[in-house]
Amino acid sequence: MKKALLFPGQGSQFSGMGKEMYAESEEARMMFERANGILGFEITKVMFDGTTDELKQTSVTQPAIYLHSVILARISGWDLRGSMAAGHSLGEFSALAAAGAVSFEDGLRLVAIRARAMQKACDAQKSTMAALVGMEDEAVEELCANSGNQVVPANYNSPGQLVISGSVEGILKAVEAAKSKGARMAIVLEVNGAFHSPFMEPARAELENGIMETTFSAARIPVYQNVTAKPETEANQIKENLISQLTAPVRWAQSIRQMISDGATEFLEVGPGNVLQGLMKRIDRTIPAGGIQNAGHPA
Repeated sequence: MKKALLFPGQGSQFSGMGKEMYAESEEARMMFERANGILGFEITKVMFDGTTDELKQTSVTQPAIYLHSVILARISGWDLRGSMAAGHSLGEFSALAAAGAVSFEDGLRLVAIRARAMQKACDAQKSTMAALVGMEDEAVEELCANSGNQVVPANYNSPGQLVISGSVEGILKAVEAAKSKGARMAIVLEVNGAFHSPFMEPARAELENGIMETTFSAARIPVYQNVTAKPETEANQIKENLISQLTAPVRWAQSIRQMISDGATEFLEVGPGNVLQGLMKRIDRTIPAGGIQNAGHPA
C-alpha cells in the first residue's frame, strides 16, 4: 500500500484556516508563531479572522496555504507516513517541506520571496490566464502555438481541463478561438498575472537567488515535481526544477498518472480545500482520494 500526499496551491484559502490547529496543538502554535516572526507580520490574524479580500493578497495567500499544509502534515504525522508526494504550483514547496527536502522555516522564506516576486512581475506587465474545458492537450498546445501573443499552456490539471497563460490580448483571442473549436468552456480567470509562463521570468530570476542561497537536503520520499512530472529525491535536481517552475507549465495530470504507475494506491490531500480531490476524480476515479483540513478530521 502506497499513500501519496497531495498539497494544494493558490485558490484553496478560506477565512479561519488553521485556527482549529492553533487552538488544539501546542506544536502548531509554536510553528505559527515562528511564522509570524519570519514574515514580519501576524499572518495568523489574517488566516484566522481576515476577510476574503485580505486573504486574496498574494503576499498572504501563498504563505498562508503553505503554513496550513505543512503544519497540518507535521502535527498529523503524515509527513512521515506518506510514500510519495506532489504539490500543485505553490503546493510543491509544501510537499518539499513535508518530505524533508527543505526546512519549515526556509520553505516559508522562499514562499514569501516567491509571492513578492510574482506580485512585482504582475504589476510590471499586464497579463492573465484562462481555463479551457473540453479540448485535448494537443489541441490546446496547437492553439497556443498559433496565437502569436505569448500564450502558453500553464496547468495540465486533468484530461480536458487546461489553463493557459499570456498577454491580455492574446488570452482574449485564444478564448474566442477555443470556443470556435468546440471547447465546452473557455473563460478568462480573475487573476492579475500569467503564472507559469514567460511573463514570470523576472520572478523566476528573483526566486532563483533565494533558492540558491537555501540549503536543501535529499527528500525522505520522492516528490513528483511540476516541471518534469517525475519523482525526485536528490537536492540539486530538486532545486533546479523548482527554479524552472515559475515559467514552466504545471504537469499535474501527468504527475498523478506517474504516481499511479509507480504504485500509488491512495491519495490524500493535505491542506485547505478539496480542489485536488476533484481533479483526481477526473484523472482516475478508480484510485481512492480523500483529504484532511485539520488534524484528525477528514475534509
